[in-house]
Amino acid sequence: MRFSELVKASWHALIANPKRSFLTTIGIIIGIASVVTIMSLGAGVKKQMLRDLDTTQTGQQTAEIYYNSRDMFLNELGFDNRDVTMLMDANLKGVAKVEILQQTKKIGMTAIINDSQQAMTADLVNKPVKQPIVAGQNLTTYDFEVKNPVMLMSDKLATKMYTTAANAVGTSVTVQQTTYTVIGVYHNKAADARLPKPLYLNSSTGKQGNGIKLTFKPGAQVSVGAKQALHQLKKSGSHHRDGRYEYIDMGKLLKGISKSISGITYFVAAIAGISLFIAGIGVMNMMYISVSERTQEIGVRLALGATPKNIMMQFLLEAIILTVSGGVIGLVIGTSVAAVASMAMPFRAIVTPASVALAFGVSTAVGIVFGLLPAKQAANKNLIDILR
Repeated sequence: MRFSELVKASWHALIANPKRSFLTTIGIIIGIASVVTIMSLGAGVKKQMLRDLDTTQTGQQTAEIYYNSRDMFLNELGFDNRDVTMLMDANLKGVAKVEILQQTKKIGMTAIINDSQQAMTADLVNKPVKQPIVAGQNLTTYDFEVKNPVMLMSDKLATKMYTTAANAVGTSVTVQQTTYTVIGVYHNKAADARLPKPLYLNSSTGKQGNGIKLTFKPGAQVSVGAKQALHQLKKSGSHHRDGRYEYIDMGKLLKGISKSISGITYFVAAIAGISLFIAGIGVMNMMYISVSERTQEIGVRLALGATPKNIMMQFLLEAIILTVSGGVIGLVIGTSVAAVASMAMPFRAIVTPASVALAFGVSTAVGIVFGLLPAKQAANKNLIDILR
């Protein structure tokens, strides 16, 4: 028999019992749909995470170098405009922009409070923030507009330095070259002070930080340019004698993250794929029943000249058509479920070629593996035994 005739005969045999054929494929459909959904969501979250970590909003790659002071109590900032100018003049390979990273939450600094040097932490704010005022008044919109050198002090720091919160109101606090007037004391356990961000960033202190960000031209080798910058800073950075500079290799970090996400995705997909094994047993069971029920059909085919190989190929094709059909339906359902699920998530599901190949490859493999033994049983039937 020609292969096309075998395929046609296999298809007619399956649609002769549509309900049984469909119920047999349900396990395949659920298994493939689960695996495709998980892999699509995993690919989506992986792409989104790598994009967020690896590039800026314009698609440019970045690298960051951080400074760590040898004296933890100095709260010394390791980068200023001198480092920016030096790195830009060094013509680093692929570097398009150099800027200082400035923190805005819980910044460590050294201040002069009540005529004594005191380490404290401060939050930078762009507008008045509602919080319980223990003494004095809150920052106002006018303070931000005209950049008044005023601040709020926490009740914890105020009682430590001035015994009572009320005594702290009206006092002066010097941070670097700027002297702030305490206009209010607020209740806050997270930070010792709250400073207006516009004034802070316009001061000399605002042009300093413990991190520096390198933005690279498209297609540049990030690790090469970053290592050149690190070498330059260690050689002549503004604070190279007072601490150490550290470069985080984002390339290696991203590869590690990518492998971790892929590993988790494949692991969860493998767990979901267990249902495919169970579904395969169901396919095998159905094929054995089919062989048993169609003994006379097998005898007639053998009597008309069909070879055992033809019989085996027909039943094997039935199993493969059954599982591949389930795989196609599962692929459509899995893709749809992933698309709907991604609507409620901050990333978009991605159906990769690997997912499509997996759907067809696994479903075909299940058909071959679990259909082979029933097909062999059908091929081994003896015509004389059937006629008896």
